[in-house]
Amino acid sequence: MVQIPNPSAPAATAPTRPAPQGAVPPQSVPPPRAPTNPLSAGAVPTSADVARLAGVSRATVSYVLNNADAVRISEPTRRRVREAARELGYVPHAAARSLRAGHSRMVLMPAPAFPVGPVYSQFINDLQVALGRLDYTVVQYGTVGVHDDEAARAWAELRPVAVLVPGSGLGPRGVAVLKRSGARAVVTLGPETVEGAHALLMDHDVVGHSAGAHLFDQGRRRIGVVVPRESGLEAFSAPRLAGVRAALRGTGATVTELALAHDEGAAARLAARWRDLGLDAVFTYNDEYAMLLMRALQDAGVRVPEETAVVGADNLMLGRLLRPRLTTVHLDLPSGTELAALVDRAVRDPAAAPEAHKVLGASVIRRESG
Repeated sequence: MVQIPNPSAPAATAPTRPAPQGAVPPQSVPPPRAPTNPLSAGAVPTSADVARLAGVSRATVSYVLNNADAVRISEPTRRRVREAARELGYVPHAAARSLRAGHSRMVLMPAPAFPVGPVYSQFINDLQVALGRLDYTVVQYGTVGVHDDEAARAWAELRPVAVLVPGSGLGPRGVAVLKRSGARAVVTLGPETVEGAHALLMDHDVVGHSAGAHLFDQGRRRIGVVVPRESGLEAFSAPRLAGVRAALRGTGATVTELALAHDEGAAARLAARWRDLGLDAVFTYNDEYAMLLMRALQDAGVRVPEETAVVGADNLMLGRLLRPRLTTVHLDLPSGTELAALVDRAVRDPAAAPEAHKVLGASVIRRESG
C-alpha cells in the first residue's frame, strides 16, 4: 500500500483490483504542458532566445530574419525561425542591423509641400508597397518650417539609405549633404535634373499640350486655362499653361489665363462673367477644378459643351459621374515597382552615374463635356 503524506490526516488508498481479462488499462494523464515561451514576463527577447527556441544558431536567425541570401537555408528551418520569433515577439533591431550592413534600410520620403491629389497619393502608396517587398522601410518626413538645403540637413540626421524628393527645391549642395551622411541614392521627382541625383522627370507641359491640341482639333479657338490660386501648385499649373500655349502657337487660337480659387464663390463669380470673356472652351488644370467650374457654368446658364467645352485632368472616377461626363487628360505615371527597382539599383551601386528618365505621359479621354 502506498501512502501520500498528509500532515492533517493520513489517507488510505483503496485496494487494487485486477483488471478484467481483455480490458485496456487506464492511460496515464500527461501533466499540463508548460508554456513554450521561455521568457519571463517583461523580458525583452533577443536573437539568442529565438535561436534556443528554434534549435539553431544565432547566425542562422540573423540570416533568416534579415532575408540574407548569402547562405542557403532550408525552408523548414526558415519557418521554424520565423515561428519562434513570432512566439517570442522578437523583431530585429534596426540600428544594430544598420551597423552590421554599413547602412540602414530606411527610404525617406519628404512630405510634398503642395496639395496632393488622388493620383499622386495612389502613386506614392504603390511605391511604398513595392519598396516594402524589397525589404526597405519607408518613412515620410514633414517639411514644415524647413526648405531646400536646410531641409536636406534635417533629412540627413535620420541617416536614410535613400531619399525620394518630390517637387523642386533641392539643389546640388543638398544632394552632397545627404550623400556625405550615408545616403546611397537621392532621387528627385520633378521637372528638371539636379546634379548628383537620379531624376524622374515629370514635366507637366505635356498635360497642357494634350488638352490644348484636343480642344483645337474639336474646333475651339478661344480657350481659357484655369490657374489655381492654391499655394504650392505653381510648379504644376505653370507648365500646364505653357503646354496649352505651345500646342496653339501659330494657329490663330487665343489663350486666356483664368486665376481661380478652389471654392464655390470664386467659381460662381467667374461663371457670372463668362459670356463677357467670349471663351468657347476651358482647360481647368485638373478634374476637381473642372467639376467646380462646370457646376458654376451650368448654374449660370452656360451650356456645356454647346457654348463651352470643358476638359480636366487626372481621370478621376467622379468625372464619369457628372452630366455631361467629363473629358479629361489621363496621366501616365511610372509604376511603383519600376521606381522601387531604380532605388534598389542605386543603393546597390552608389558609384553609378545618375539616371534621368522622363516618366510622365498624357493622353486625352474624350467624353461628353468637350
